[in-house]
Amino acid sequence: MAKRKQQSTFERLTSGKLNRKQRKELIRKIEAEDPGLEVIHRNAAGIDVGNESHMVSVPPDRDPQPIQEFGSWTKGLQNMADWLKACGIESVVMQSTGVYWVALYDVLEERGFKVCLTNARDTKNLPGRKSDVQEAQWLRKLYSYGLLRNSFRPPEQIRSLRSLWRLRDRHVKDAAEEIQHTQKALTQMNVQLANTISDVSGVTGQAIIRAILRGERNPYKLADLKDYRIQASREEIARSLEGTWREDMLFELQQVVDRYDFCQQQIQQCDQRLQVLLAAIPSGPAMPAAKAEETKPDSQLNADSQGRKSKPRGAKAPRKNQPTGFDLAAEVKRICGVDLTRIDGVKVMTVQTFFSEVGTNMSIFPTEGHLLSWLGLCPNRQVSGGKLIRHERKKNKNRAAAALRMAASTLEKSDSYLGARFRYLRARLGPGKTIKAMAAHLARLIYRMLTRGEEWVDRGAAEFEKRRKFRQQHSLERLAKELGYTLMPAA
Repeated sequence: MAKRKQQSTFERLTSGKLNRKQRKELIRKIEAEDPGLEVIHRNAAGIDVGNESHMVSVPPDRDPQPIQEFGSWTKGLQNMADWLKACGIESVVMQSTGVYWVALYDVLEERGFKVCLTNARDTKNLPGRKSDVQEAQWLRKLYSYGLLRNSFRPPEQIRSLRSLWRLRDRHVKDAAEEIQHTQKALTQMNVQLANTISDVSGVTGQAIIRAILRGERNPYKLADLKDYRIQASREEIARSLEGTWREDMLFELQQVVDRYDFCQQQIQQCDQRLQVLLAAIPSGPAMPAAKAEETKPDSQLNADSQGRKSKPRGAKAPRKNQPTGFDLAAEVKRICGVDLTRIDGVKVMTVQTFFSEVGTNMSIFPTEGHLLSWLGLCPNRQVSGGKLIRHERKKNKNRAAAALRMAASTLEKSDSYLGARFRYLRARLGPGKTIKAMAAHLARLIYRMLTRGEEWVDRGAAEFEKRRKFRQQHSLERLAKELGYTLMPAA
């Protein structure tokens, strides 16, 4: 048997297989003057980011005062960059502390420094050794020996798009809160409009509410404003509009409607700005020609195990919160180079959220596993002595992962290959783990489409059932062979 190669200290630390004694020994070496480790980044500096000032540490042989403090104002940041240049520094490491690091990162990047933005979770020091000076020294030491990982930060164009999309999402949520406030005000006046129509923010609901604010009190005249798609009768709507019409609640309702209109105005301004930003992003590589089987209609591809066929896909009306004024789906398809909305459950809003958070350049992530790790959709397993000691869920607020989870939850009733996969996993794992597993699978599909430029073709639920039965049969044959039996098909 070949002798197993002994791992270096760096390999053991990054693989997470150090025991407690080895970890303490490594920390003791790092804190020593000569830890005996190989220096990876010699011209490196460590910065402890703060609100009012930043503490900077450079190697002791670069300046008589290797630790200096600089202000957080722009002139202070420029003085810091000049001092680092004079000390021969090429790379800088800092923690992602709130949003205080953003301006510092931009200034140092503009001056030509290689900036490593690391997670504070990976830079923990020993207890009782926490101060601004010691933190800057500790960061510089860890980075000098190559023990820190750089965080992912998208390019400038994607960052601008991300800020705008997040701002628009906040406006949408604020508008949703105003709709809830509207329903509360109507209920306090005993106007049961929400019980007769499904959406108060729709055409009928807004027409009735604004007529009430204009002074109309006749319930039958208000009921005549209903849209033809409303299933409730005119009499039913009129009975639900016989309110008490309290003056204080009418004033509150007027205030809520004004705030809702203001949110809608801000959303429209964001849509106009979004159109400009998307138009400035270059187009992605052209996708290859579709294969013969890809031209089959969806009614032939989407069939479940019982022979049912799903409805063929057609042009659907845009969702209520989808940007208007331009074709968002066409812009996203042009930038990505492939149509990601062909994946079942993935809509244009999901693609836009993923694109604004990650971008289309998947070369930053060497493998699918790296992307899943950044999204927080991979298992968080801790192994000690070759045994699994902990398997916990890591808290993650990644917006792209949340969008993929929402898309995965819609696959429950889908008569497609992914829908059959969802139902199979739900029977084994339960709904919570299944949604996370299917979100990870959707992320893999998006990664493959962006890196290979291939179109997604749904093979139908029947194909999944066929493959599942084949795997199950193969497993039973292997088990029977191990026990000394042979499986024979039934007559």
